[in-house]
This record gives sequence, C-alpha cells and structure tokens, in this order.
Amino acid sequence: MYAIIESCGRQYKVAEGDVVFFEKLDAEEGKKVKFDNVILFSDGKKVQVGNPYVKGIKVEGKVVAHGKGKKIIVYKMKPKANYRRKYGHRQPYTKVEITAIKLPTAKKAEPAKAEKKTAEKKEA
Repeated sequence: MYAIIESCGRQYKVAEGDVVFFEKLDAEEGKKVKFDNVILFSDGKKVQVGNPYVKGIKVEGKVVAHGKGKKIIVYKMKPKANYRRKYGHRQPYTKVEITAIKLPTAKKAEPAKAEKKTAEKKEA
C-alpha cells in the first residue's frame, strides 16, 4: 500500500514505515504531521487517482529531526574585471517517518433508531 502526496511544492511516494526528507516544515521534533493532499493511492489491487486530490485519504507522519543538507558552493566570476564571489548554501530539511495511511471510515447507520422513528410516525 502506497500513496503519492504533495507537500512543499513537490510530490513524494510514501508507504508506511518510510523515512522521507521534506523541505523545512513548521513542526517540532516528535510531533505528528498530517498530509491531506493525496494525489494517488494504491492498495495493491486498486488504484485511486484524484482530481486533483483523492478525498478522504490522509497520510500521517512523525517528525524525527530537522537538519541541513550538504553544502553547495556557488562561485561567480567575470574575467578581466577582478570580480569574484564565492559563497555556500545548505538547504534546511525535515526528516519525517510515515506512520499511517488512513482510509475513510464508513459510518454505519443504526437500524434500531431508524425503525423506532418509522414506528413512531405510523402510530401518530
């Protein structure tokens, strides 16, 4: 069972137990995070594709850690003009462990209450 979710302007394929690196999320370590924008869901037999999102399916995760990625070096130079700039950048990320993919639960109507209401209407 897996789902494709949209978060931080990107799409991620996730399954229960996966560890995914998202761009920085506003959540503390150890807190739960919910992703409602599910684009595609597959349970192995049936595939549901959203228009644009699949209704009722939610993905839950737990924030494991925050950190920074590898450093990339940016170097600008213009020859013969004595112009050189060197600086680095480290992109912040949030490490999330996917704990569950929640399916919509069907609410069952209690037939006893429905029968009582129809019986009361007939008597009146």
